[in-house]
Amino acid sequence: MCLRFSAAMPLSTQSQADDEQYVLVASLDNARNLSNILKAITFKDHAIFNATPNGLKVTVEDSKCLQANAFIQAEIFQEFTIKEDLVGFQVNLTVLLDCLNIFGGSSVPGVSTALRMCYGGYGFPLTLFLEEGGVVTVCKINTQEPDEPIDFEFCSTNVTNKVILQSESLKEPFSELDMTSEVLQITMSPSQPYFRLSTFGNSGNAHYDYPKDSDMMELFQCTKTQTNRYKMSLLKPSTKALALSCKVSVRTDSRGFLSLQYLVRNDDGQICFVEYYCCPDEEVE
Repeated sequence: MCLRFSAAMPLSTQSQADDEQYVLVASLDNARNLSNILKAITFKDHAIFNATPNGLKVTVEDSKCLQANAFIQAEIFQEFTIKEDLVGFQVNLTVLLDCLNIFGGSSVPGVSTALRMCYGGYGFPLTLFLEEGGVVTVCKINTQEPDEPIDFEFCSTNVTNKVILQSESLKEPFSELDMTSEVLQITMSPSQPYFRLSTFGNSGNAHYDYPKDSDMMELFQCTKTQTNRYKMSLLKPSTKALALSCKVSVRTDSRGFLSLQYLVRNDDGQICFVEYYCCPDEEVE
């Protein structure tokens, strides 16, 4: 069993002494602010959690070809206490989200569930205290030693092309992408077509073009023409982040590796970031 439930005192009555046993304590007035951002990177069961004094980074990977990171800054939490420079663990993300959604997913307008997330260090479970209407549920989820995340060696100095778009401009095309196409082809160029998405499915080829002076284009920095193909199956999970976001940065480096960085506003108007890295399937001459 990796999950245990119990009841507890209301969070407001828990003393600071209770926190002494933990190396990490993070509290939110609205648990949905965490569950929404985690849903944006949920495509595998397990996630690596790395906490620093700056906040929380949650990483999910697939086949050494795709990596998603959610960045939740310390300021977003009402309380964020960490006793070490780095606290890391691996946890079943599906189980964690189930706990947040079942016990912290109130859909009643004006009603939110408070969350207190505590971790006692290596070998200890991740403990969630979820309080709604004075009732506290405690969930304990087993943790594992974290794997080392893949380093895609994607750095800004090697970025050749970058555009920032309002997410609305991508939501419709992504919802209409021909999923019978095995790849999504992305062309970025200083000249026409500037920024193009292409699919090659059963019903034929389709192209979506974005002029560099479009109202939806907030930034256009392309130094050379690049056309790369990416497996549709790898990019599909990123549409969850797209649906939540208001802006998206699309970058490619000299190798054709793709970075999709999404700016997400939570229910309280605070900003979090979700980033997907994807390796190219093939380069197109």
